[in-house]
Amino acid sequence: MAITKERKNETIAHYKDWAARSKAMVVAQYTGLTMKQIDDLRAKVREAGGEFHIVKNTLGKLAFEAEGFTIPKDYFEGSTAIVFAFQDPPSLAKVVAEFGRTNEFLKVKGGYLEREPISAANVQSLADLPSLPVMRAMLLGTILAPASQLVRTLAEPARQLAAVMQAYADKDAAQAAA
Repeated sequence: MAITKERKNETIAHYKDWAARSKAMVVAQYTGLTMKQIDDLRAKVREAGGEFHIVKNTLGKLAFEAEGFTIPKDYFEGSTAIVFAFQDPPSLAKVVAEFGRTNEFLKVKGGYLEREPISAANVQSLADLPSLPVMRAMLLGTILAPASQLVRTLAEPARQLAAVMQAYADKDAAQAAA
């Protein structure tokens, strides 16, 4: 069924908006997925702070070109779905990669990270990164490690002195009881 020019312009505007707001995108082929599987993937992507949309190739290409994206040859060929990462790109890439591992019908074509095209292998590398909260915790641990080591070093002589005094107190108490 043909789409009106007005509807096409609305769709292009949606694609442009999603592309402009997202920090990363994963472009995938979804041929063979059932609607239930697509709905499951959509729910998982939504939980990770993104959106999953099936894209019309010609309209997607027009929208991405209008937004200034470089479009690799095979991104908008065949069935195309795009996962838009609005918050945490590694978490979203991880969701897509794990879904692709359990379902052979979802094939990652590539993606974009901050407007730069990346290959399917780079999407997998992005999926292997820890999520943003984990990376923040790792960074905080790295920053705090010297401070906590310093506190332990400064407190150690006082702890040893307290242990010696406790040992003498226990010895005196044992002698008084005998």
